[in-house]
Amino acid sequence: MPEYTIYHNPGCSKSCNALQVLRERGIEPRVVDYLSETPDIPELEMLVMKLGIPARDLVRKNEPLFERRYRGLDLNEHEWIRVLHENPVLIERPVVVRDHKAVIGRPMEIIMELIDRK
Repeated sequence: MPEYTIYHNPGCSKSCNALQVLRERGIEPRVVDYLSETPDIPELEMLVMKLGIPARDLVRKNEPLFERRYRGLDLNEHEWIRVLHENPVLIERPVVVRDHKAVIGRPMEIIMELIDRK
């Protein structure tokens, strides 16, 4: 059986819905409340690799913190990873990992596709 992890914000309805969908499908994922259990730099690097996206695409660009401090900056991969580590509120959510593949669960159908993958 595949192993699942969800990078979860319990205060986010989309994240709570994603966790509920996983559990309704009989999946009990490892739940990482990334606001209180901030992923370290290597974990964030691995997460970006599993997502197959640039680190900048994991950033929540509608957050006030992003608007105030980071909009318009031309940071490299390592700098964006450090920004996410130092400011976990900027991590897009939810992120669901299945073994060596990860998706940002917006829209929810993307999570279903990950679950249904053979």
